[in-house]
Order: sequence, then structure tokens, then C-alpha cells
Amino acid sequence: MQSINPFSGEIINHYPKYSSSELEQIIRKVDYAFHLWKQTRFDERSIYMKNLQAILLIKKEELADIMVAEMGKVKREAVAEIEKCAHICSFYANNAEEFLKNKPISTEAYESYISYQPIGTVFAVMPWNFPFWQVFRFLAPALMAGNTGVLKHASNVSGCALRIEKLVYEAGFPENVFRTLLIGSEAVKAVIENPLIKAVTLTGSAPAGKSVAATAGSVLKKSVLELGGSDPYLILEDADLEAAARLCVSSRLLDAGQSCIGAKRFIIADQIYDQFRLKFVSLMSQATFGNPLDPQITIGPLARLDLRNQLHLQVTKSRDLGATVLLGGYIPDGESAFYPPTVLEHVTPGMPAYHEEMFGPVGVLFRFKTEEEAIQIANDTVFGLGAGIFTADIEKAKVLAEKGLEAGCVFINDFVKSDPRLPFGGIKESGYGRELSEFGIREFMNIKTILVK
Repeated sequence: MQSINPFSGEIINHYPKYSSSELEQIIRKVDYAFHLWKQTRFDERSIYMKNLQAILLIKKEELADIMVAEMGKVKREAVAEIEKCAHICSFYANNAEEFLKNKPISTEAYESYISYQPIGTVFAVMPWNFPFWQVFRFLAPALMAGNTGVLKHASNVSGCALRIEKLVYEAGFPENVFRTLLIGSEAVKAVIENPLIKAVTLTGSAPAGKSVAATAGSVLKKSVLELGGSDPYLILEDADLEAAARLCVSSRLLDAGQSCIGAKRFIIADQIYDQFRLKFVSLMSQATFGNPLDPQITIGPLARLDLRNQLHLQVTKSRDLGATVLLGGYIPDGESAFYPPTVLEHVTPGMPAYHEEMFGPVGVLFRFKTEEEAIQIANDTVFGLGAGIFTADIEKAKVLAEKGLEAGCVFINDFVKSDPRLPFGGIKESGYGRELSEFGIREFMNIKTILVK
């Protein structure tokens, strides 16, 4: 395995894969650590987690630089990602005990209650687009719950993966409560099937999710999947167009458009379509791409050249089938994996831009005449992760959010973000299960009923 800087093309490092025997030995050590770790008190775990929070904040510049080098994230976004990781450490350090305290249930018995108990080692398969946040979204609740974890990270961010493991031990956590596995995707099945692994969580593509779910199901292990998204944003007639355009562009260009919950499809009321299109295209055109360490740069390169080329193929196929390219839609000169901010309209069923997730800075515009038509367009996708609505009529938006849009979360007059206080996850081919909040920490617990006669 190797990490390649997507801006310079430089090979950063090579990482030898673990052998089957090395892998088995690590998993055994992590399982052994679990039987000790689960006996610790919440206040003990909280001390280590708050240490981890402090270290993240102290070293955020250094850690951000690893992300910038390995996957091209703009430096200020990388720093913000580390700060968000620190926040989730604090959140679960302060709230895990409350989320997992015994819950009395009224029955005819003398006493009955629910007890939340850790299940063991959780296997996490994580992507490259948010190489620290995606891991900490699993790591913080898992460790605070008394579980242990092993990580198979994306191969191109192995440096991030190893650094996370090191951070855990710098914070004082006991040896082997969390380990990084340097393995390829071909070894994932064997890890899931290992009897010492008790559950699996994956953030990634729908095909990867289906493969992991099938393997986990075959050995009756719990899985949580956060997969792709093609998030629709409804721009209603009474929306604040300046704010809507600005927030939609911010969401579309975050992480160079490589976000599962990035705004991707913009469904605009007929009466304001031309006005919104003008503002949206103008703001997208103002974005600049270049060296992600440059504080003046808006977006960096995509994480790999093959990802950039696949995105361009989706755009060109859609254009050849009749879509109009309002902005961008070309491969820039040079060796870096850049793709320019791109806007498409006149996209219809049968085109890649209609059906597929566009994992890069590409926005697709649709026009609607009735709210029923807007909902139909929004839901005409295999995905169901996030969605947005921009309108002055909050009560109407709440009805559309609750009853109309098929998504795991809907944000009104803002773009979708993950927040430790709120459950996060999708429906349909965007996956199942929830991360974050009290719901996320309970996903990998034995929800044990205890009754006293």
C-alpha cells in the first residue's frame, strides 16, 4: 500500500500489509484488552478521552498537515476536522455514562430494567474523505462504551490511520484497546468472520456496504453502514436566495465536493429558478483551486487521479446525453487531481448525473412547478442520507421534512452537517443504523433486560 500526494503526485510512503498471522495476533490482543477495558469505570475512560481531546487540539496543525498531504484537503478544513474530533471526544467523555445508565421499566415484577453492556471488539472500515473525523465518530463512543476497536482505513490514508492509533496511546489508553490494521480490502471478509470480532461499522460506497453487510449477516454480526448520498436541496419560492445560494455552494464545495452529505442536487421553484441559477453559478465560478496549503485557495485536488477521471466521465456522459454544462466540466492541465467547480442543468433520467452520486465539486440544477413535483424529484434516487429545504415558511418546511423527503436527516435553511448531539445515518442505499448522539453509542451494546420477581 502507498500514499500519494494528490497535489504534487509525490509518493509519501509505502506501507507493507500485515500478514494473516500478524492480523490474527493483533485481533487476539485487542480481544484480551477488551476483557480488561470493559471493567473500567466511566470516570476512568473519561480521563483518557479528555486527554485525547487535549492532544488533538495541541497537535491540530501537525495532524492537519498529514491529511493535506495524503488526500488533498484544504488546510483550514483539515484543522477544522481535527477540532471537530476533539469536540466528539469531549462530548462522549461527558455524556457516555448518562446515555448508558440503567433504564427502569415498569412491569408487574418487583424490578425490571435495561442494562447496556459492551459487546467486544468492533471492526471499523473507514474512507479517505474525512480521514480523522470518520474514525473518531466511531472511536469515541466505542471506547467510552467499554468496547475495543480495530480499524481498516482507506489505503491512501494509512499515515492518518497509524497516527490515530498513536494518538490513542499518547492519551494514556491501555495497550491494544484500539489498533490500526494495515490490510487491503481483500482481507476485510476474513476479519469480519473472525470469531473475536463482534460487530462491524463501515462508511463508504453502497457496493462496499452491501459486501460488508452480506459477510456480517452470514456470521450473524451486527453492522452499521453509512454509505453514499445524493442529497437534494429544495429552494422554495420564498427562500432567501442570497443565503440559499451561499450555503448551497459552501456545502457543494466542502472537501472539494467529496462528502457523502454534501448538497448535490438543487431543486428550484420555477418562479426563482433563473435568479438562483445566476447566483449559484456565480459563486461556484469564484472558487479557486490550487495548493491546499495556500490559505487563499477554496478547494484542493480530489483525493486520487482515478476518482477525478471517474467524476469527469460521469459529467461527459451526462453532457453527451443532453445535459447542459453551465460551468466547468473539463480536466485542467497539470498532474494534480483537480476538478473545477461544475454546474449542470437539463439533467434527466438515464444520465449518470441524475442517478449516481457525484463525488466531487459538481452541482446539478432542477426546476419544479409544484411542491409535489419537487418531492418526486428529490426522492427519485436510491440514496437517502441528507436533504435540505430553504424557505421562509418554517411550518411548511417541517411538514415537507417529516412527511415528504426520504432521508435520514433534513436541515431547514442550512446545509447538512454531522453533530455529536444528533443521530446521523441514512435510509435506502445510504445505509442503516445510526452514529452519534445516544443512539450511536447504543448501536454496539448488549441491550440487556434484567427482571427481578
